[in-house]
Amino acid sequence: MLVSGLLSSRGAPAGVLNLVINSSVILVLDTRIFDEYADVLRRKKFAFPEDAVQEILMFIQREGIFVPPLPVACTVPDPGDLPFIEVSLHSQVPVVTGNTRHFQGSGAEVMTPAEFIERYREGMLLSG
Repeated sequence: MLVSGLLSSRGAPAGVLNLVINSSVILVLDTRIFDEYADVLRRKKFAFPEDAVQEILMFIQREGIFVPPLPVACTVPDPGDLPFIEVSLHSQVPVVTGNTRHFQGSGAEVMTPAEFIERYREGMLLSG
């Protein structure tokens, strides 16, 4: 979702990213998620300038809330999704993703970027 929001200034992923940048909502993550963001943002196929990547990562470190979630036992198609599930369950915040089916049956609240924006506008989500 982060990369989608950066690649296009239109659409729901960009809308969620704007909410984060404007401090209307706060990212909740752990070090594994942060490391994944750093890895993905530096992939050659996206060609993001390193100084821009550094600025984004510093923003996340400064403004995000880092939590130490407990491991959970659930079966998901991609084990790389477990950190998102664990942080979601620990913090009682939704996972916002374009690939909701990877999280089915995890116990985490999962929504698309469009659903997140709709619920945010309806005032159903707490902002930090």
